Amino acid sequence: MIPTLILVGLLLGRWWWLPLLISAVGWPVLLVATDTMNIEPGLIAAASGLAVLNAGAGVVVHQGILWAVRRARRVNPSSHR
Repeated sequence: MIPTLILVGLLLGRWWWLPLLISAVGWPVLLVATDTMNIEPGLIAAASGLAVLNAGAGVVVHQGILWAVRRARRVNPSSHR
Protein backbone atom coordinates (compact mmCIF):
# COMPACT_ATOMS: atom_id res chain seq x y z
CA MET A 1 0.00 0.00 0.00
CA ILE A 2 2.84 2.42 0.70
CA PRO A 3 4.21 2.12 -2.85
CA THR A 4 0.75 2.96 -4.21
CA LEU A 5 0.69 6.26 -2.32
CA ILE A 6 4.26 7.06 -3.31
CA LEU A 7 3.30 6.40 -6.93
CA VAL A 8 0.35 8.80 -6.62
CA GLY A 9 2.79 11.43 -5.37
CA LEU A 10 5.22 10.72 -8.19
CA LEU A 11 2.58 10.88 -10.90
CA LEU A 12 0.70 13.94 -9.64
CA GLY A 13 3.62 15.70 -7.97
CA ARG A 14 3.67 18.66 -10.34
CA TRP A 15 0.61 19.94 -8.49
CA TRP A 16 1.92 19.16 -4.99
CA TRP A 17 -1.37 19.84 -3.20
CA LEU A 18 -3.43 17.43 -5.31
CA PRO A 19 -1.82 14.10 -4.30
CA LEU A 20 -1.68 15.24 -0.68
CA LEU A 21 -5.39 16.04 -0.71
CA ILE A 22 -6.25 12.82 -2.53
CA SER A 23 -4.25 10.72 -0.09
CA ALA A 24 -5.52 12.55 3.01
CA VAL A 25 -9.15 11.99 2.06
CA GLY A 26 -9.08 9.00 -0.26
CA TRP A 27 -6.95 6.59 1.74
CA PRO A 28 -9.08 6.58 4.92
CA VAL A 29 -12.25 6.40 2.80
CA LEU A 30 -10.82 3.38 0.96
CA LEU A 31 -9.86 1.68 4.23
CA VAL A 32 -13.34 2.20 5.68
CA ALA A 33 -15.12 1.23 2.43
CA THR A 34 -13.21 -2.05 2.17
CA ASP A 35 -13.95 -2.74 5.86
CA THR A 36 -10.25 -2.77 6.68
CA MET A 37 -10.80 -0.38 9.59
CA ASN A 38 -13.70 1.07 11.52
CA ILE A 39 -14.67 4.71 11.65
CA GLU A 40 -12.74 5.94 14.66
CA PRO A 41 -11.35 9.49 14.70
CA GLY A 42 -7.91 8.50 15.97
CA LEU A 43 -7.43 5.73 13.43
CA ILE A 44 -8.70 7.83 10.56
CA ALA A 45 -6.41 10.71 11.53
CA ALA A 46 -3.45 8.34 11.77
CA ALA A 47 -4.25 6.70 8.43
CA SER A 48 -4.67 10.12 6.82
CA GLY A 49 -1.38 11.38 8.26
CA LEU A 50 0.57 8.34 7.14
CA ALA A 51 -1.00 8.53 3.68
CA VAL A 52 0.03 12.18 3.35
CA LEU A 53 3.59 11.35 4.43
CA ASN A 54 3.88 8.56 1.87
CA ALA A 55 2.37 10.60 -0.97
CA GLY A 56 4.58 13.49 0.15
CA ALA A 57 7.65 11.35 -0.43
CA GLY A 58 6.61 10.90 -4.05
CA VAL A 59 5.87 14.62 -4.37
CA VAL A 60 9.34 15.49 -3.05
CA VAL A 61 10.97 13.23 -5.64
CA HIS A 62 8.82 14.67 -8.44
CA GLN A 63 9.52 18.25 -7.38
CA GLY A 64 13.24 17.46 -7.11
CA ILE A 65 13.29 16.16 -10.67
CA LEU A 66 11.41 19.24 -11.89
CA TRP A 67 13.88 21.49 -10.08
CA ALA A 68 16.87 19.65 -11.58
CA VAL A 69 15.46 19.84 -15.11
CA ARG A 70 14.69 23.54 -14.78
CA ARG A 71 18.13 24.18 -13.35
CA ALA A 72 19.80 22.26 -16.19
CA ARG A 73 17.86 24.26 -18.78
CA ARG A 74 18.89 27.53 -17.15
CA VAL A 75 22.57 26.54 -17.06
CA ASN A 76 22.66 25.44 -20.69
CA PRO A 77 20.53 27.89 -22.71
CA SER A 78 21.98 26.64 -26.02
CA SER A 79 19.88 23.48 -25.67
CA HIS A 80 16.74 25.52 -26.52
CA ARG A 81 17.89 26.39 -30.06
